[in-house]
Amino acid sequence: MLSMNISAASAPTSSASAKGGVVAAVLAAGLLLLLPTPEALPVAGQRMAAIFVVVLILWVSEALPVGVTSLLAILLLPVFGVADLPTAFRTFISPVFFFVLAMFVIAQAFISSGLDRRFSLWLLARAGTDSRQVVRVFMVGTCLISTIMSDVPATAIFMALALGLFDKMGLKVGESSFAKAVMIGIPFAALIGGVATPAGSSINILGIFFIQEYGDVTVRFLDWMVIGVPMVVVLLPISVRLLVWFYPPEMDEVTAVGDVESERAALGPVSGPEWRVLIILSAMIVCWVGSTWIDQLDVVMVSLGGAILMFLPGMNIFGWKEVERGIGWEALLMVGGVTALGAASVETGLAQWMVDGSLGGLEGWGALGIVALVSAFTVVVHLPLPIGPVINSVLIPPLAILALSTGQNPALYALPVAFTASCAFLLPLDAVPLVTYTKGYYRMLDMALPGALLSVCWVVLITLLMVWVGPLVGLL
Repeated sequence: MLSMNISAASAPTSSASAKGGVVAAVLAAGLLLLLPTPEALPVAGQRMAAIFVVVLILWVSEALPVGVTSLLAILLLPVFGVADLPTAFRTFISPVFFFVLAMFVIAQAFISSGLDRRFSLWLLARAGTDSRQVVRVFMVGTCLISTIMSDVPATAIFMALALGLFDKMGLKVGESSFAKAVMIGIPFAALIGGVATPAGSSINILGIFFIQEYGDVTVRFLDWMVIGVPMVVVLLPISVRLLVWFYPPEMDEVTAVGDVESERAALGPVSGPEWRVLIILSAMIVCWVGSTWIDQLDVVMVSLGGAILMFLPGMNIFGWKEVERGIGWEALLMVGGVTALGAASVETGLAQWMVDGSLGGLEGWGALGIVALVSAFTVVVHLPLPIGPVINSVLIPPLAILALSTGQNPALYALPVAFTASCAFLLPLDAVPLVTYTKGYYRMLDMALPGALLSVCWVVLITLLMVWVGPLVGLL
């Protein structure tokens, strides 16, 4: 769900590297402020650009903890005269903030109840011993969980299972093509599965929020799924084929999978807490889909309601202390920082100036060209800006406003960004691939070629679905 540059698996930033990040941020901001203000960019917009540069460098370099940088962003808005403090804090808290909080609780319930291990072992038991089928099952399982859970926990669940399998097989780090396919395939599958439903990623909810806020277009739960589910159905098999083609397993059979049945037997029958989590999750999914027709069943409200139910007396799923440890507080603070920065970039004119300079003249391209160009641009932006929520905050508000100014549907311009902000297949810079990359089973450039081909497929598919299916659900 959360596709951000946040990962518990990443190594701590060294003192020298941290100091370098801070120095780079200060120098870059100072240079921006000393340069002549570009034509058509207000002075406040130039100051906002300096804030963005500081925050982005600190986020990407991890010179400061991600959450601390997010709080710094709020402090810098009044310091630079871009917004007063009450306005900064008001834009910091949004419905997306509470959605992310609720989904962390749901993810913890899945893990604490033991459903994560039961599901992953059940799925792996159906893989048999064929090595290519094992790769496929790891990816299918990750994808399925990621449709309603954060991409990072979904990746971590199946990575842990994969590492145990590698250990039984005696595979050495960096020497196995099979391990490489699995460890790249797991985050690929999580990113793909995350776009199936709005609940699959905070990036999705953030995109929907910005489209509603700045484009006055409501993207309903089922509207999103009409495009998201076909993307998953098409892209997941393609990604599996690409990975086993580029990195064919060095063995025909994975005999260690045979131990899975004994591990499943050790779990025993489905427990009460597992049943209760399943029932609540099922009810939430029904309500999420029902929100398409019933306005009162807001996606965020349903998510919070489901999270609260987990704590009722007699549920015996977890305690607050356990949940507290599982919540990604840095991710929560980053969501707040991103929404505040996005609002400030629109108010100061920076966002509009950036889009006019990079995507000006879009209105003359036609629907097919607009979606293709915006999607491709978003994929490329992922390299210097490997943080999905920030991409949404930088691109969606001005694109939605641009669409309104030209008399076109904001969804045509903005929805491709909301979908493609999760397309982080080129390099392991995003938090999701970082989870497996740090284990050393593949090198940074090993993702590049299969990731580039998968990104092209993503852009082509979202373009066709937006143009062909979008009008059927009133999005275009």
